[in-house]
Amino acid sequence: MPRPLIGITTYVEDSTRYGVWDLATSLVPAGYYELVQAAGGAAVLLPPDEPGAAAEVLSRVDGLVVAGGPDVDPVHYGAARDSRTGAPATVRDHWELALIAAALDAGVPVLGVCRGMQALNVALGGSLVQHIDGHFDTPGAMSWHPVRPVPGTRYAALVPEEAEVPTYHHQAVDRLGRGLIASAHAADGTVEAIELPDPGRWVLGVQWHPERDKDTRVMASLMAAAESHTPLPIP
Repeated sequence: MPRPLIGITTYVEDSTRYGVWDLATSLVPAGYYELVQAAGGAAVLLPPDEPGAAAEVLSRVDGLVVAGGPDVDPVHYGAARDSRTGAPATVRDHWELALIAAALDAGVPVLGVCRGMQALNVALGGSLVQHIDGHFDTPGAMSWHPVRPVPGTRYAALVPEEAEVPTYHHQAVDRLGRGLIASAHAADGTVEAIELPDPGRWVLGVQWHPERDKDTRVMASLMAAAESHTPLPIP
């Protein structure tokens, strides 16, 4: 049996240095595809495209990982920009929101990671807290803190114990999007995981960075859902 093919969205940088080159680059930290591979899948990177191409792209993969990255532009959830919110990543926002919508329409399993969880919440009409303290300490270094699962959720079935997770964010879920429930919290009450409580669809977001950890349980569950997903015909 071929391995499930998992699409991973990418970071978009205007200037990236490698060798003698300094170029615009679409990239992703190696931990993302390494985690997919460790959980039994094959990874393909999804650089930004026209939002109208999202359904076609999603028809070629068995699962979607929406990676971390810059803040989601508050225009997408109808809020004024806080002075501490990062510069907009307009192309990436439009592409990832279109990918999430297409994945939900097609029943493609979705895992949102950090920004990806926030984008999932926004795609379903939710909003974000634009700044919180205490979820990263040193620029460029992960912080670790415990998260507690909500009993009865998909996440709790995968990770039933309180677990220490690597985290690096300054925004968080505020109002939950349509149909979403919180499935884990930090000690300060921050929503750390969200999901659609639909046994027929695998849709989960985590606020931390599983690609910086050795725990493959969440990704292995995505892989199991991807194995049973049947791609829809290209429209």
